[in-house]
Amino acid sequence: MDISNYIDFTLLKASTSERDIIDLCHVAKTKNYYSVCISSCFVALAKQLLEDSNVKICSVVGFPLGSMSTEAKVFEAQKAVKDGADEIDMVINLGYLKSRNHVSVLKDITDVKMAIESTPLKVILEISELSKNEIIKASEICIDANADFIKTSTGFSKSGATLTAVKIIKKTIRNKAKIKASGGIHDFETAIKYIDAGAERIGTSKIIKSKNNQRQIRNTEIYTDYIETVLNKKPTTTIETKSNV
Repeated sequence: MDISNYIDFTLLKASTSERDIIDLCHVAKTKNYYSVCISSCFVALAKQLLEDSNVKICSVVGFPLGSMSTEAKVFEAQKAVKDGADEIDMVINLGYLKSRNHVSVLKDITDVKMAIESTPLKVILEISELSKNEIIKASEICIDANADFIKTSTGFSKSGATLTAVKIIKKTIRNKAKIKASGGIHDFETAIKYIDAGAERIGTSKIIKSKNNQRQIRNTEIYTDYIETVLNKKPTTTIETKSNV
């Protein structure tokens, strides 16, 4: 199975340089990944680098804490879209959610969604900080706010995505939004498990090779070893003797 179109190739470290973004975009184009997921300050650069490709640009907003004002999130989201972002990943306000101030959580998401209009919005829940009931409630609020995706994690908290959380979110939202699993997904087999559980996008900072490609590489190595063995094999002379019976 080719999962390249599921991958948001991610680089969100504070120390990320322009050279790192250039390399990220090059790999994304080579692997034909769905998008690159980057900080908003690098969107304009990525737009230039990806002009001649189908790779989209996903910008994070309010990252990684989500605790800044709604107005700040709105401004950052609008600026990212203006610079060339095709999608926005915003972090939910965990403080409001923990306070059960659900009206403010709803307004926070709704205002960003209205500001970017038809641009897809993913809302990051940070599931490692939430109980099952809080995950359900947050997912319901995202649906009410017309979010396009619910994303599991920033990758900056205690842990990343879990299959249990993805299944809870899927059961809650059904087909009213999509799911992005992110955080700790580093290989093909793990990515497939999340896709099977309901995720329609995978966020990862690792280059994920499909199983078929891995098999091809292993077969190539075996074939190369075989050829080298044959070429290096010295001819030997055998003497057959008949026994007189």
